[in-house]
Amino acid sequence: MNLPIVVGVDGSEPSLRAVDWAADEAALRGAPLRLVYASLWERYEGAALAQDFGKPSEQVMAEDIVRTAAQRARLRQSDVRIATDVLPEEPEYALVREGHTAAALVVGSRGRSGVVEMLLGSVSLAVAAHADCPVIVLRGSHDNQVRAGTQGRVVVGIGEQATDSAALRFAVQEAELRHATLDAVRAWRCPAHESTEHPLLAGEPARLHEQHAAEVLEQALKDVPEQVGLRRRTVEGPARRVLPDASRDADLLVVGARRNPGHVGLQLGRVAHAVLHHSACAVAVVPEQV
Repeated sequence: MNLPIVVGVDGSEPSLRAVDWAADEAALRGAPLRLVYASLWERYEGAALAQDFGKPSEQVMAEDIVRTAAQRARLRQSDVRIATDVLPEEPEYALVREGHTAAALVVGSRGRSGVVEMLLGSVSLAVAAHADCPVIVLRGSHDNQVRAGTQGRVVVGIGEQATDSAALRFAVQEAELRHATLDAVRAWRCPAHESTEHPLLAGEPARLHEQHAAEVLEQALKDVPEQVGLRRRTVEGPARRVLPDASRDADLLVVGARRNPGHVGLQLGRVAHAVLHHSACAVAVVPEQV
């Protein structure tokens, strides 16, 4: 049985775009789609209000939101099996728990409480930092649209510990499903203390660092199936700048986030945090177990 694609909905425009993306993702995978609305309406409106006036107004709104989202998903992908749920709890906790039995979670860049499209909402950030399945965060472009599968390019960031990378496996799968080119990018930097102005040594430290980056990249990609169109790139600069630059004209940017079971708090790392805020396309954050 295929695990579902789970999408968090709250009626906002970013969440409706997430529904579109999730429906397409479910269709590509032949997976069911699960639409989840989570809110603490029950705690704030109370059981007494429900008994006196019927359903709490927030519950009525929530049910309308998931019903509308399901209709939208059916119109987009009529063959996808769809389930809905309304959960009376904090959305970040509900979605992280949903991720235990999901192939992937899909969320918008911000919810109804967001004020600026370019800022990532707290729920999206928390889910990306804690879920134990891949989390796809939809980044809004300047025309307020997110288009899935139009560029034919999936970008994946290759880290230092790239062997047996869950992020790379996910990126390969996405590229295969989309019949897209996999653009594997390894960022590298030459530490300032290794630079030299001596004419006979100029460029030598940089060359060695670039060579090491190319070796890491080659080792990481050695098991990528031959049928996947593959582009290898080593780019000088910090990964948190190189990867957002590489995301232009891409369908998806995939990065790993190391998970330490004993650690409390956000588990993203600087690179994943930066691309979530600055990528020009959707970002998939894939947990990597330490």
